[in-house]
Amino acid sequence: MNYNVIKSALFGLSVADALGVPVEFKSRAYLKSNPVTNMFGFGSHNQPIGTWSDDSSLAFCLADSLCNGYDLKDIAHKFLQWRNEEIWTPHGKIFDIGIATNEAINRIESGQTPSSCGGFEEKDNGNGSLMRIMPLVFHLQNETDLEKIFEITKAVSSITHAHFRSVLACFIYIVYILEILKGLDKLVAYQNTQTIVNRFCTNKNFKNQEIKLFARILEADISEINESEIFSTGYVIHTLEASFWCFLNANSYSETVLKAINLGDDTDTTACVAGGIAGIYFGIENIPKSWIENLVKSNEINALAEKLYNRLNLNKTQKL
Repeated sequence: MNYNVIKSALFGLSVADALGVPVEFKSRAYLKSNPVTNMFGFGSHNQPIGTWSDDSSLAFCLADSLCNGYDLKDIAHKFLQWRNEEIWTPHGKIFDIGIATNEAINRIESGQTPSSCGGFEEKDNGNGSLMRIMPLVFHLQNETDLEKIFEITKAVSSITHAHFRSVLACFIYIVYILEILKGLDKLVAYQNTQTIVNRFCTNKNFKNQEIKLFARILEADISEINESEIFSTGYVIHTLEASFWCFLNANSYSETVLKAINLGDDTDTTACVAGGIAGIYFGIENIPKSWIENLVKSNEINALAEKLYNRLNLNKTQKL
């Protein structure tokens, strides 16, 4: 695993998140008239320029945990430490946390098994696990057993979001990034993802009505859908569709994440999910330098990337 790829991924998601924070909840109509073109501060959450949200915080918690190997209890504990303002906050306090995530962390704190902490109901399908799942690809990159990839993705999602819909959204996202990591063109990687996931779902006893909800991603070409039909709410399927649509219709990191933000509504999360893919695909050299320089705790993020890279290389050496 190339250190630059890990760095590109972590900065890719967090820079995008920080770009979206000041305009979270703004409508698409408002952003059509007042589009975001650069990083700025304050706005919706009254946070300084370069401040990332819970999306990046929880992704960093996952990456930080993976530096010690894959341990579901440790991942859950890191989420708890973040909520208690001990680790991975941009300014030492939390200014945003999803309801489902907060409830799940309450269960973690009470001592429940991590995989049973996430909500199982249909209403529990916000984008709270999708927004932070990306670092898991680095643990899974050399895994050839798709069943194992699914089960690990399911377990990590289920710490906060255990409904099948959230799990499948995370799985599709992970499979797509794993294809991107092979060095494939983004459209080829997307087509491969459709084939891989459709075949996997066909061979499993999954509820057909759930699979059909992903038809625009798995059967159609999401990139060809009109922008007016791409939604950017906090619903997990909307976030997955919007992030793929932005990435597939862009030719650079900047274009990807600005498209995502200017869709409106859940701007930080749509951008974060799209930005993780775009960071890996286009590389950190394609992320505007001023955005990285303005990012809060960029030195700590860089150190986390190096720490994760060293851990993955150690694992590889030990297996040889």
